[in-house]
Order: sequence, then C-alpha cells, then structure tokens
Amino acid sequence: MVYIFLGTGFEEAEAIVPADLLRRAGVDVALVGLEGDGVTGAHGITVKADMTVDKVELSNAQAIMLPGGMGGVASITGSARAMELIKAAYADGKVYLAAICAAPAVVLAPLGILEGRKAVCYPGMEGQMTGATPCVGEKTVVDGMVVTGQGPGAAFDFGLKLVELLKGEAAARQVRDGAYYLI
Repeated sequence: MVYIFLGTGFEEAEAIVPADLLRRAGVDVALVGLEGDGVTGAHGITVKADMTVDKVELSNAQAIMLPGGMGGVASITGSARAMELIKAAYADGKVYLAAICAAPAVVLAPLGILEGRKAVCYPGMEGQMTGATPCVGEKTVVDGMVVTGQGPGAAFDFGLKLVELLKGEAAARQVRDGAYYLI
C-alpha cells in the first residue's frame, strides 16, 4: 500500500498524478486525509480521501508519499500522527519515503532523513534541505529508501519512478506508454 498524505493546501498534481500512475500499475494506493475525508488543495480542488490518517497501518505500507504545496506541508508537520508515521517508517527502513516539491525541505530535512543523502526539492528551497546534497536540475532522485521530486512539473517522472521501484522497470514502461508520456 502507498499512503499519500493530503493536508489542506496540498499541490494537487503532485498527489493525483502519482496516485493515478501507481493505480494503473496495480499498486494499492490510499489518499489519506490529515484533517478529515474532504481535503482542498492549493488550487481549490477538493479531493475525497480514501481514509483518514488515524487508519494508516505501517505494517502493510510500501511507501508514504508526501506531496508539496506550502499549506499541505504545514498540515503534515502539524499532524502529530502523520509525523509519527513518517518517523516510524524511516526507522523501520523498509518503507519508501517519497516527498516532492516543498516536502523534502520542510518535512524530511528537519527530521534528519535527508542527512548525507542526495535529494531534490522545489527550486530555491535547496538551502532548507539541511544535510542533503541537492541535485539541482534533477526531476527525481532516489537515495536508498528516500525518493524526492522537484515540483508539480515532475509529477509524472516522480510517479513513474515509484512505479519502477515498487513494480519494476517493465511495469513503469508499460504505464508510461499507456499514458502516452513521451520523454
């Protein structure tokens, strides 16, 4: 299961595009509302979450995905349960932590998760990724069990990288081709 944390003000493309691509590959995905089951994104699009954060079970998690959007990352850091799950997943070392846009700098870096890792984030926020080696210009970076993405424009690359990590290169190619994502 891939849990995608949605807080008020999340960047819609960064959550929905990867969710769609993962589901096309047959990966179980749950959109997780941090403040309830109806979550409004940064651009006024309201999404109905599949579950609330109190229902997340790390025992069946393959990944926790954190979209950006300044309101969304503030919601994540403001949720004790979300932060507890992120820390536990990192400590376990068997669950991918995937963060895109502002989330690597605002959520993962302060927890020390990016320490000594290569990572990417929204351009201009690299200085907030304390301890990380910023990979400026990259759309998606994988370093161990941590996957980071640049921003909304990298949502397809980020989602396809997650498909590749969870289902293999052939599945990622099939999803990419089926979505007519030309690179």
